[in-house]
Amino acid sequence: MTRRDVTVTGGCQCGAVRYRADAMLDNAHLCHCRMCQKASGGLFAPLVAAPDDALHWTRGHPSIFMSSERVERGFCAACGTPIFYHSLDTGRTNLMIGTLDDPAAFAPKVQMGSEARMPWFDTLPALADEGETGADDPDWAEGIRRSNRQHPDHD
Repeated sequence: MTRRDVTVTGGCQCGAVRYRADAMLDNAHLCHCRMCQKASGGLFAPLVAAPDDALHWTRGHPSIFMSSERVERGFCAACGTPIFYHSLDTGRTNLMIGTLDDPAAFAPKVQMGSEARMPWFDTLPALADEGETGADDPDWAEGIRRSNRQHPDHD
């Protein structure tokens, strides 16, 4: 696994927990295992790792849930955002790609946990694209924009 000396930032939805990583590993992946499905609340967990010594919490600290004897998962206690998966013996923390301020920078290269991958996963690219959220109801979309409590993708 190649180490890239690059600085990335990210955090939870409400901004109570923020981080900076001064290096990243070249391991962006999707994990379909049942444990990642439950931990992320989605059908897979998109993850990319930072070496533990390169990861710094810049605002707040994540709450921890030990999902197994060897794995801890971090999340924001205020808004519930899942932030990371950390195996206690690898020296790296796998960050949820969606928590990065620039998630497009880490395209997944492999998939794992295929035993629990949804049987219809391969059909997703063929789904109809209905465009921007709220485009069919401008009043609803404007109401969301006015009341949005999401932290911006920067400090």
